Amino acid sequence: MAGRRRAWGIGTVGVCLLLPLAGCGGGAADDPARAAVQQVLDRRSAALLGHDESAYAATGARTEYVRLRALPLASWSYRVTALHRTASGATADADLRYRVAGYDRAPVDARRTLTLRRRVDGGWYVTADEPAAKAGQQLWDQGTVTAVKGAHSLVLGTGASATGLRTYARLADHAVPAVSGAWGTDWTRRVVVLVPRSLAGMAAMLGSPAANYQGIAAVTTGEASEAKGRAKPAGAPGGAPADRVVVNPEAYAELGDLGKQVVLTHETTHVATRAHTTAATPLWLSEGYADWIGYLDTGRSPADIAPELARSVRDDEVPDALPTDEDFAFTTEPTKLARAYETGWLACRMIADRWGPARLAAFYRAVGARPRRSGAVEEALRTVLGTTPGEFTADWRDYIGEQLG
Repeated sequence: MAGRRRAWGIGTVGVCLLLPLAGCGGGAADDPARAAVQQVLDRRSAALLGHDESAYAATGARTEYVRLRALPLASWSYRVTALHRTASGATADADLRYRVAGYDRAPVDARRTLTLRRRVDGGWYVTADEPAAKAGQQLWDQGTVTAVKGAHSLVLGTGASATGLRTYARLADHAVPAVSGAWGTDWTRRVVVLVPRSLAGMAAMLGSPAANYQGIAAVTTGEASEAKGRAKPAGAPGGAPADRVVVNPEAYAELGDLGKQVVLTHETTHVATRAHTTAATPLWLSEGYADWIGYLDTGRSPADIAPELARSVRDDEVPDALPTDEDFAFTTEPTKLARAYETGWLACRMIADRWGPARLAAFYRAVGARPRRSGAVEEALRTVLGTTPGEFTADWRDYIGEQLG
């Protein structure tokens, strides 16, 4: 969803001296120390995947093993990109790639910094494994991960009991078939939900200030989100393999049962549509469509779903144009942000009412298929809906009056 402020209840400074360290012209092949560190990390990865705690402990600190052992991993590997000597040992820059079994089609990438020391025998061992500078945290950086598997979902949390996480799994399991029923089945039909222990934890994962997410119940990460300026944690996947729904447990807890379901269905829609959501897709369409599916069959009236827009209509202030991407910024004034979501939702609802749900999905795909934003909506309006931007906007303004007047 990206932002939801809705009325739901709330030491190597580029110097090459003696050692051929990476970043100073040396690679693993001509740096025995870097090659040795890579071997330690390879053993560490194999031990984690093999559930061999003793072998893992032999490579260094076992904190990550304890925190990660509940996570079902299909792959886990490091690639050392640079090694920096320190007075007590070294730090290694590394690319971590991992894949959650049964959910990720390709590995997730994360940039890490590992601290290492020398053993008495001259070997290396790991003392710390942390996010790289300016990289978002991973869930296990915040504590031991608890995993709950649903029929269509995997919920991973820190600071929450398995019982508490099952509530998210139940709602996500309802969301997946609901989304498939409207959008189609050309997606994984599985969703991974991450539940950090706090708003601060959510923000740390997304690499942004916590104030940006105050009152926002959840976001979905992914490459398409980055292309449109939405929140995306540093190190998120680059090849569309692994969306994650990241929950703000503080704001989510303030929602009623319906609001909680709408949020997870909305976010699951983003997961389903991500392959067709590109830089050409305006936020009014991607967010409006996710809201349209989120509110399907809830029995809520347009005035219930769009209270801020209804208030504007009562004040004779019907918007002249669809919201811009900037209107969806997390830092936007809450009332204005709510109206942006509501107007996008009503635009998608009008398409579904007048052209049918299948044509709405086709319109979404057609817009995302364009190589760039310019002309994408205009072309899809013409080829899919047989209308023009002027006619569509006029019809949409009339529809707002009909539904909320």
